[in-house]
Amino acid sequence: MSAWVLPDHIADVLPSEARHIEEIRRDLLDMARCYGYELVMPPLLEHLESLLSGPGEALNLQTFKLVDQLSGRMMGLRADSTPQVARIDAHLLNRAGVTRLCYCGPVLHTRPASPHATREPLQFGAEIYGHTGLEADLEILTLALDSLKVAQVQSIKVDMADARIVHAILKDASISSAEVAQVHAALAAKDASELKRLTQKFPHVLAKALQDLVQLYGDAAVLQEARRVLPDLPGVSDALTHLSWLGSHVEGASVSFDLADLRGYAYYSGARFSMYAPGASDAVARGGRYDEVGSVFGRKRPAVGFSLDIKSVVGVAAGRPLRASIRAPWGEAADLRAAVSGLRKQGETVVCVLPGHESEVDEFHCDRELVQVAGQWVVKAI
Repeated sequence: MSAWVLPDHIADVLPSEARHIEEIRRDLLDMARCYGYELVMPPLLEHLESLLSGPGEALNLQTFKLVDQLSGRMMGLRADSTPQVARIDAHLLNRAGVTRLCYCGPVLHTRPASPHATREPLQFGAEIYGHTGLEADLEILTLALDSLKVAQVQSIKVDMADARIVHAILKDASISSAEVAQVHAALAAKDASELKRLTQKFPHVLAKALQDLVQLYGDAAVLQEARRVLPDLPGVSDALTHLSWLGSHVEGASVSFDLADLRGYAYYSGARFSMYAPGASDAVARGGRYDEVGSVFGRKRPAVGFSLDIKSVVGVAAGRPLRASIRAPWGEAADLRAAVSGLRKQGETVVCVLPGHESEVDEFHCDRELVQVAGQWVVKAI
């Protein structure tokens, strides 16, 4: 095998796509800043016990592990930034009130999330800590939508669920964590026959509720049907009320509900959402409430947030035209160099044509050129 062949699901990003990724990255960070979110930059690797504590345990199989040559301790390369941001909120900032944080950086996965996914996503996300109300849930939901819109993703569909519904139904089922995982998997796959097998020994009310969940997906009418068929358990009614309120406030996207949806990370504790776009094989953004995320760091704080992979978003976002540039001759003359420098200070892209390369392909869409007219350097349209 050639030494320069990259590992499976790892790829170089070439100029055209890299430019698109970088433009979207800047737009997303600017959008988060417009909402009042502060940028943090967690490290790419940490001690394993910190990285995989609490909710991070769900990422164990997705985490690359290595030995620190300085300390001899096991370290991990992050597979998700949310536990790290929770640690920053709990230990480094330790603020009493609301904290809004955002981040953007690579994460690494031992296995791709889907057959065509990268193992090196560029993860962007935003999180609010310290507010229990639906106002925070709606702000995150709105920011996620605005982020996809500024990335020029079209025809967005928002699919909503709430982790409390399944938690409430299973609370009194007296089953092991392994059995809970099997039920979750059957619900996520909408495998009614497997769910019927798994719930054979459950109380009839709980078994029927879980089997009903498989059919509870669609528009807002699903929430009314859920109130009719699901048992009146603590948490279920609140979850349905919250989903209805959040769904009614979504603008610029179609909304659906899937009450059996348990995909994504295991730390969600309330309303959650997935966003889809034409051409994407999976959700382009996921988010929701995860109030337990900071408990392992000694500070249980209300938390809600979302994340997306910019590389995946680029695959479904509308293409962007190249920014028009200025072509200039190369030369040592002081007036020419001053003219080029002045244009660049104004924010223009000026491409100096090196001697002998005048006929090369224009990859910067130069629609103007710097020419000398009557002893003065001026910009003229090509």
